[in-house]
Amino acid sequence: MIILYILGAIILAALVGYFVFPKTVYGLMTAMIRLRGGMRLKSIQVGDDIWPYLEGGRGDGVPVVLLHGFGGDKDNWSIYAPYITKHHRLIAPDLPGFGENDRSLNRDYDVLTQAHRLNAFLDAMNITKCHIGGNSMGGFIALQFALEYPDKIASLTLFNNAGVVGPDKSELQIAAEKGENALALNSLADVDRLMAFVSYEPVPMPKNFKKLFFAEAHAHKDVLDKIFWQIAGSGINDPLNDRLGEVAAPSLIVWGRHDKLIDVSCVAVLDEGIKNSEAVILEETGHVPMIEKPKDTASFHLAFLAKH
Repeated sequence: MIILYILGAIILAALVGYFVFPKTVYGLMTAMIRLRGGMRLKSIQVGDDIWPYLEGGRGDGVPVVLLHGFGGDKDNWSIYAPYITKHHRLIAPDLPGFGENDRSLNRDYDVLTQAHRLNAFLDAMNITKCHIGGNSMGGFIALQFALEYPDKIASLTLFNNAGVVGPDKSELQIAAEKGENALALNSLADVDRLMAFVSYEPVPMPKNFKKLFFAEAHAHKDVLDKIFWQIAGSGINDPLNDRLGEVAAPSLIVWGRHDKLIDVSCVAVLDEGIKNSEAVILEETGHVPMIEKPKDTASFHLAFLAKH
């Protein structure tokens, strides 16, 4: 009977916390997910900026550095982390313009500039070589980094990356060519639309958490819009298709078959363009395979890392 009372009290406290202190509850949930993957929040001074990042896993060997996509942050990799940290040291930073990093409107966030900033971050971390990877925008930056700093990477992993165009246009590309930002959140209802746009089978988000998500995006609306057009503009008008042959590192391409943001036809472009590459297409998966199917995605990623 005492146990039932205790369980009831815990459930009641959780409900009260969700309705009265949703931000605190969300923070606790985030901390628990990080803990499961052995990830710890850290920060480091990089020039004039302080870069927050998550780190966990084995301390020896070449580290794995993973970059989040547009509108995301370092915790985009927290669900994925448990599979990687069992075998590798994993580092996931907040890129400038996102998360807890500097989000000033009066600076540029184009891919080349971000690649140079990433290099400064790695120098500050005393990382001379890493397995680099990224999702969406983060994949675009990782690909640009591979071209700019080939001696610093042991391998490249691209998760539904931006920066190339395939023969078939995605819904996001079609909208962008019309001058529309399909990732913009203009109302609370847009959160559900965005989740359905990004994921093949979106997980329902509690209303109070949706409010937090929207409030965060709305608070940084101007800088997010600036970054979107800098990234989308270069990705569509000046893609890296013609430079793929310059990528020297062994590369893994991972894609969701049902990606609406960046069409799966890009896989063939990347696989044919990068000399030493292999590709995996996951069925019933959208734009974020490391979140939608973390175990399956990690199995391919780990096998690839083991070879390099």
